[in-house]
Amino acid sequence: MAINWFKYSSPSSFYRVAGKMVPWFAWSAAILSVVGLYIGFFVAPTDIQQSEAYRIMFIHVPASILSMFIYLVMAGYAALGLIFNTRLSSMMASALAPTGALLAFLSLWTGALWGKPMWGAWWVWDARLTSELILLFLYLGFIALHASIDDPRRADRASALLAIIGSVNVPIIYFSVQWWNTLHQGATVKFTGTSMHVAMQQGMYTMMLAVWLYAVAVSLLRVRCIILERECKAQWVSELVEFRR
Repeated sequence: MAINWFKYSSPSSFYRVAGKMVPWFAWSAAILSVVGLYIGFFVAPTDIQQSEAYRIMFIHVPASILSMFIYLVMAGYAALGLIFNTRLSSMMASALAPTGALLAFLSLWTGALWGKPMWGAWWVWDARLTSELILLFLYLGFIALHASIDDPRRADRASALLAIIGSVNVPIIYFSVQWWNTLHQGATVKFTGTSMHVAMQQGMYTMMLAVWLYAVAVSLLRVRCIILERECKAQWVSELVEFRR
């Protein structure tokens, strides 16, 4: 039986589907976070060069990767909303921004904790650190710009342009360690393989999946709130409110 995917592009249909998906993603994220942190902090061996300080990697790396990935997804949704004038796409972009900003901040904060024992400084104007800081400012700029415009449709269009232009920063973050001579270490995991211990790989991949599931859960929860706010005058919202009463 064919599934009509366009049906779920409607805010009313997506609202109900998202409500059913949130608990599954949230509980999966919670369970995998516990498993990933246990492997990372208790099972994975001590690194020869960085000692115990390297364990911040199990939080820092997933937060960094997902902060970049979420921005690209956010920019993609913003572009769809701008080009095709789809309401749900713009709502999803707005829902993703706070989560991306949180992960970008967490990336910078854990990076400072990791950098202090390794470099002897909390912060250096390194190419990757600076471009990640710019990513945080882009997230905050997107949120602030959207909030500063009263008309939601105009706010969607203005913030979409900022998101699309800002997406140029993501490949700069990723390739910064190759393009410039930086203090930040290069990618440990590559397409050609990795030299990491198996337990380290398991812990990091588990945490990456956990953070991704968390991002999906909170974004779906947030987009449901945005849908109710934007569609407050729609009949289905009124019926939903009456049903809950």
